[in-house]
Amino acid sequence: MKPKNRRSTPSETEPVAPQPIRLNKYIANAGVCSRRDADQLIASGQIKVNGKIVTELGLKVNREDKVTYQGKVLVPEKPIYVLLNKPKDFITTTDDPQDRRTVMDLVKKAGGERIFPVGRLDRNTTGLLLLTNDGELAEKLAHPSNNIKKIYRVEVDKRVTKEHIEQIAQGLTLDDGPVQVDQIAILSTDHRILGLEIHVGKNRIVRRIFEHLGYEVLKLDRVVYAGLDKKNLPRGKWRFLTEKEVIRLKQL
Repeated sequence: MKPKNRRSTPSETEPVAPQPIRLNKYIANAGVCSRRDADQLIASGQIKVNGKIVTELGLKVNREDKVTYQGKVLVPEKPIYVLLNKPKDFITTTDDPQDRRTVMDLVKKAGGERIFPVGRLDRNTTGLLLLTNDGELAEKLAHPSNNIKKIYRVEVDKRVTKEHIEQIAQGLTLDDGPVQVDQIAILSTDHRILGLEIHVGKNRIVRRIFEHLGYEVLKLDRVVYAGLDKKNLPRGKWRFLTEKEVIRLKQL
């Protein structure tokens, strides 16, 4: 019995041509910056398409178009999302003029695409750090208005008093303004190890909270970042985010 003839769809007979994309997305996918910042580059005449300066927001380009910024041809990269459990004594930067070890040394095998850290962990702070070439997501996670949740495990040099626990829970005012802590919990019987949930992104904020009250922070570990945790991720190791994790981050 002969099989019945079946009409082929275009997708079965030939590849579908890539669709044009907005220029700001093309620039963001090349790892230059976020879409919003790309709009500013376009409007200020810093982007060329096929050798001509363009200032039209919303312009769409094809993959074969030549897009340049500061004389360099931009190539959209495959989005990469890496979660690192940072150890001590690594600088959170893509480069260090003093030639100290950076977090980039730990993720060298994550691929050929250029990735960068989202936010910072100081040299002696350990724990979760996200690295990506997705400028738009990085800006979203780093912006204070999005209230990205972070949980830290803090160990200090002496017992934290009940009064100070209450002060932290109610909120403190530091040199650069008020700081609101979402939750604080005592994790050890000697009251020297605590858990702190916070969403503000001020520099060295957790250390400064305890230093303000007269404590020295001996260990500081970020155990949760934007809903991501350290499960099955040993210190100094990294992994790619799953598709579900990426989708959830973009929906925050």
